[in-house]
Amino acid sequence: MSGRDHIIEILNGALGIDADEVIRLSGGASRETWRASVDGQAVILQRQRVADRAGFDREVSVLRAAHAAGVPVPRLVASGIDDGGHGYVITEAITGETIARRILRDDALAHAREVLTGQIGAALARIHAIDPGDVDGLGAPDPLDRLRATFDAMDEAHPAFEIAFRWLAEHRPAPVQPTVVHGDFRLGNLIVGPDGLRSVLDWELVHLGDPMEDLGWVGVRAWRFGAAGTVAGVGSDDELFEAYEAAGGPAVDPARVRWWRVFGTLGWGVICMMQARAHLRGVARSHELAAIGRRVCENEYDVLIEIGHRPPSPPVLEAAAPSGLHDAPSGSELLDSVAEFLTDQVVPAHEGRLGFHARVAANIVSIVSREVSLGPQLEDRRQERLERLGVVDEADLAAQIRSGVLGTPGAVVIDAVFESVIDKLLVANPRYL
Repeated sequence: MSGRDHIIEILNGALGIDADEVIRLSGGASRETWRASVDGQAVILQRQRVADRAGFDREVSVLRAAHAAGVPVPRLVASGIDDGGHGYVITEAITGETIARRILRDDALAHAREVLTGQIGAALARIHAIDPGDVDGLGAPDPLDRLRATFDAMDEAHPAFEIAFRWLAEHRPAPVQPTVVHGDFRLGNLIVGPDGLRSVLDWELVHLGDPMEDLGWVGVRAWRFGAAGTVAGVGSDDELFEAYEAAGGPAVDPARVRWWRVFGTLGWGVICMMQARAHLRGVARSHELAAIGRRVCENEYDVLIEIGHRPPSPPVLEAAAPSGLHDAPSGSELLDSVAEFLTDQVVPAHEGRLGFHARVAANIVSIVSREVSLGPQLEDRRQERLERLGVVDEADLAAQIRSGVLGTPGAVVIDAVFESVIDKLLVANPRYL
């Protein structure tokens, strides 16, 4: 039975009415999403890729509890377990936009951008007011220990992240009464219409924890998508905090929110490492996941700034001269021509996933072009830094920062780490600087 046929069978069995117009919307790492029409009503079906009964029960119960608490979420129509043990949920379909760059730029959503920060604050207050007893199987793992274990398991050297781990450990706030925490509240997981926030999606990471975690996460720079507002690219912290408290949320402690924003920035950097690793290990071969590996340095840059360090000015570099062996164009110029073809011809000719993946491919080609062009100079700068610090390589530096051999990293170490991060950004994404 094909995937679509299996979904139709689930819909028909769960709802007792034949479904039609069954269309696959996405195929994420943890679940697949389908849209269908059932007796004239549009519904969404999400099915687990990996059988996880505990996670399924938790998500079903939190959807019910969130709806009862007044959180904007789709109404749960049906849920169950298919023959393979995979959980599925069927909800009403909510119309609106989920793509962040459209939310932040489309003229039709101009009013939504004006009211979205306040609506985010109110939604988070309602989430944190959910009775934990109404949600099955909520865990409360130690977040910093869990993040450290995940990072260590990848066995990669990132001195900037070691500095962040030290800061988080040294500035960790005192425990608070835990609440229900969404765990991934950000643009991309919100449906937005012209009137503003319509629905909160993706409850897979719901857990018990500090409510300030969600307020910090929604303000991580990555979730601003290049826009100016510190909260989801549209608003300010003060607006968020005021709306949150006005809707009944507990008093906001800005220092705690900052701690969680540093944590979230580091966490997203680790997730980028994990996604690149999934590609490299063949778990999910994808040039999109491969490209995300080169976004790790964005988070290194952001987390050092969030902690309070000031970046040095980027160096002025010139492209390496051709070797003289090969005819023109140079290797870098050839790559630039491919990137231009993808950007100027392929992307405009295709919408949806194909157009998006063509943009990703063009970005990858540009990254390689810059690495070919700037690589020799950047390697010279790297060797000079290592000699200046008296370390063998980045792994040696990271180990010394973690062990405390260097004490609290001072200006010399911080500047050197920042220089390394900036050099990586000059290849991966120079516009970030």
